[in-house]
Amino acid sequence: MKPTILASLFLAAGLASASAFAGTTLVQDVRVFDGKSAHEHRSVLVRDGLIADSDYRGMAPEGSRVVDGKGRTLLPGLIDAHVHTWQHFELPLVFGVTTQVDMFTGVEVMQRIRQQMASGRNGGEADVFSAGTLVTAPGGHGTEYPVKIPTLENGGDAQAFVDARIAEGSHFIKVVMEDGFGEHHFHSFDRATVKAVIAAAHKRGKLAVVHISNLENARAALEAGADGLAHLFVAEKLSQEQADSLARLAQAKGAFVVPTFSVLESMAGVKPRDLLEDPQVTGLLDREERGALQTGYGPSPRPAILAAPKMVTAAMRRAGVPLLAGTDAGNAGTQYGASLHHEMAALVDAGLSPREALVAATSAPAKAFRLGQRGQIAKGYKADLVLVEGNPLQDIAATRRIVEVWKDGESTAAIREAQFRHVAQESSAKGASPAALPADGRISLLKDGKLASPFGTGWIPSSDKFAGGVSTVNLGTQSASEGGAAIAIDAKVKPGFAYPWAGAAFMPGTQPMQGADLSAAKLIRFRVRGDGQKYTVTMASSGMTIPRSVLFDTGAEWKEVTIPFSAFAGVDPAAVIMIGFNAGPQPGDYRFEIADVRLVDR
Repeated sequence: MKPTILASLFLAAGLASASAFAGTTLVQDVRVFDGKSAHEHRSVLVRDGLIADSDYRGMAPEGSRVVDGKGRTLLPGLIDAHVHTWQHFELPLVFGVTTQVDMFTGVEVMQRIRQQMASGRNGGEADVFSAGTLVTAPGGHGTEYPVKIPTLENGGDAQAFVDARIAEGSHFIKVVMEDGFGEHHFHSFDRATVKAVIAAAHKRGKLAVVHISNLENARAALEAGADGLAHLFVAEKLSQEQADSLARLAQAKGAFVVPTFSVLESMAGVKPRDLLEDPQVTGLLDREERGALQTGYGPSPRPAILAAPKMVTAAMRRAGVPLLAGTDAGNAGTQYGASLHHEMAALVDAGLSPREALVAATSAPAKAFRLGQRGQIAKGYKADLVLVEGNPLQDIAATRRIVEVWKDGESTAAIREAQFRHVAQESSAKGASPAALPADGRISLLKDGKLASPFGTGWIPSSDKFAGGVSTVNLGTQSASEGGAAIAIDAKVKPGFAYPWAGAAFMPGTQPMQGADLSAAKLIRFRVRGDGQKYTVTMASSGMTIPRSVLFDTGAEWKEVTIPFSAFAGVDPAAVIMIGFNAGPQPGDYRFEIADVRLVDR
């Protein structure tokens, strides 16, 4: 995008100043969506971080800042009811998301934000109410990430486990019922254990929500007493009666549901085109942040599997089950703040009215998760507010036309402007040319008897140890043709991580895990021999949470393997952070050799 276009977008957004406006603010003659319903031609008075009057009829108080609301709509600060908070902490505010409900993050992150909120020092980030460490089985979903977490062996230890999470600062408890998908399998809890965890949470006055991924587990979680479902699920087939029956069960149990279409679409290989093609969104996302939106989990589009969550969502609406807007931001195909606008549109597409979608992103999650006086524009409530051009009650996409965002009564214009300038500078930078590849494309070299590369950080041993696993690898080298290097990889892949691996990785950036522009190449070519087992070439780019892998075979004799970059679905060739050659995930001993690794254009 050209800087001139970005500049015009910036001006249109009405961000007249980079300074934050504190004290008293009056938004005059504005359409107000108060979290439940709309009111025309109202004025809202904000004082000392709170809503002083949601229908103010007097003169502007002396010294107050007056904001013109004509043709605009004032919304409560948006609430994303399902995220994983681990990076881009300011980004939600850029898109009007002032509160996030976090379903799993590091305890230190949770405690830092909790302390900042308690001391009134969280104006520069969205507020976060977190489950902290989720409750999962050994080898269960949640153990595959690069952080070591405690796990629950059985229901008999449920109370002690829940109490430990509460002591850490968890606002609610999240339980995992996940058997896996495709080739990825997890250990999961039985119904008795799930019921024991939910009972333990309720005994301490805490909500218990359950992560599920199929109809059977959704029913089991609700029958066990879950307060809410953290997800819906994709499915090839689902009958209307199954959808209606699940909705009746949720209604009878008084549960709420967070459909999370944003991540379900990612699993289905469906990209959020409405965001990626909207300059009001992309103009506020840098390359890495856009990369996360562009990178989905599904290697190819399978929109048919989205019929199930749409059917269930519509059934829940008819049954009167509270529906909450949540994105699962932090995962591939999503982005903090931005994805909530897509999520609201997806809810409308599933049968909700625009008003109901706005409720799902404001007052409904505040009520469901007991978040206090937020999510509504009413006297005494937190002055977390979003002013948008147009009328999102008629066109839900109007929520993206943000004029200004307030957090605790203070304008976040400075944060939006800083993000805009950062993206504009990145867009206009001249130094982002593709990496100069060697004439022969070879990236595996020997120098002074050691493994080397013509650019980047170079080659390193790679294993699941950095993620808490216990697999090991040894790399040996020997001369190959024309000064190249043959890399001998001896790997011991061991249980201890959900997807154990060990191998060798090439880091093309000037620093480890820094993106490099490899778009001058179209193929990766190498020679290989080994013990007859299958191995993977793995590639990842900036913004990805899960790398993409392609299998290759080995045999006793050398053979050449050529793989197009296009086979690594979702990888951005202009921002590659890693190329790996790995053994796993099946435990065992492995040995293979690779030589003459080249990046070539044909």
